[in-house]
Amino acid sequence: MTAFTSVRRTALGALTIIAGAVLVALPAQAQNYPISGDQRATAQQVSERGIPLAELAANAPDTYTVKRGDTLWGISGMYLKRPWRWPELWGMNLKEIRNPHLIFPGQMLYLDKSNGYARLRTTPPGASTAEPQTVRVSPRTRSDTLADTALPTLKPHLIEPFLVEPLVVDAQALLRAPRIVATTEDRVLMSSGDRAYVRGDPADPVRAEAGEPRFYRVFRDATALKDPQTGEILGYEAQYLGKAELVRGETFEETPDGKGGRVSEYIPATVDLSATKEEIRAGDRLLPAPARAFTSYTPRAPEIEVEARVVSIYGSFSAAYAAQNQVVAINVGTENGIEAGHVLSLLTKGDRIKDTTDSSKTVIKLPSENNGTAMVFRTFERVSYALLLEINSGVRVGDRLVNPR
Repeated sequence: MTAFTSVRRTALGALTIIAGAVLVALPAQAQNYPISGDQRATAQQVSERGIPLAELAANAPDTYTVKRGDTLWGISGMYLKRPWRWPELWGMNLKEIRNPHLIFPGQMLYLDKSNGYARLRTTPPGASTAEPQTVRVSPRTRSDTLADTALPTLKPHLIEPFLVEPLVVDAQALLRAPRIVATTEDRVLMSSGDRAYVRGDPADPVRAEAGEPRFYRVFRDATALKDPQTGEILGYEAQYLGKAELVRGETFEETPDGKGGRVSEYIPATVDLSATKEEIRAGDRLLPAPARAFTSYTPRAPEIEVEARVVSIYGSFSAAYAAQNQVVAINVGTENGIEAGHVLSLLTKGDRIKDTTDSSKTVIKLPSENNGTAMVFRTFERVSYALLLEINSGVRVGDRLVNPR
């Protein structure tokens, strides 16, 4: 076996795939924000010519070989002062907006500077796009697709836990979900490896038949997420506790009644707990686990005007400030046109202080200052979750998020 396996792909094909989901795509929920013909034409023009040379980072390399461990955000930051403008740097193909981008370890990236603009290519400037490109990947012991080696947008460990943890639900929906009623050995608190017993809604019992859910997630409570400006309840955030696998469904068992007859007795469902984050107790609720999805996030500036606020700091009940790489909930969602991958600028809240230099001690409001960037990675109807990518100081509830500047 050779040291490397060569995979041939046309450069044009590479750019077509890399061009995924960028300048003007909006989800079905965002149809209230149509793209005009002029806007689309402008986007096409910008995407074809690239970005002004002034937007390049000071030490942007002329060539770069993609390495394992790289991320799309990291490469964007290497080349750009404002990483969310990477779609323009690549020269996007708007016809393929919804396809995922694919950039692989071993690929060479070439910076093409001409006529005051810069574009990033996968072939040397001046080379024919019809000429196939060779991408070298390490040999594998099993058959697999190149997509498995594609660069992630961010370090996976930063957001993977949150893809299943935050759950925004209707409070009544959680109350109708199956609940843990007991455990073995009369334990009060349960953790990974313990067996528990579950009782479902009489109208929707927990079954073990084919086609019914087998894997569940365990949640507790339903904390109201309130808009920091209006006080309106946007949804309820359930606290994620761990996983559960169904062993047996709910049943009824015929047993002697001691009088020569038989009686039907209810038997709850049985589950085994695993990967618990906190101790689980009777009363905690189970919801079916969604199919695992590997999502490739495409960081980009929203095509709509965004004016959002931080609603809460996820997983923190006492901390007043969120730090870099923490997750915050914000008060906009799919009904506002927000998509996973949208990059937003964070602005400080702007404190109100007494002017001690004024004898009347007038209260004044300090201006909001740019405090970094955040990327939306999970959306619900009226709430979204965003990862704090780069921040200058702690982020608080009430801080603003707007279109990147």
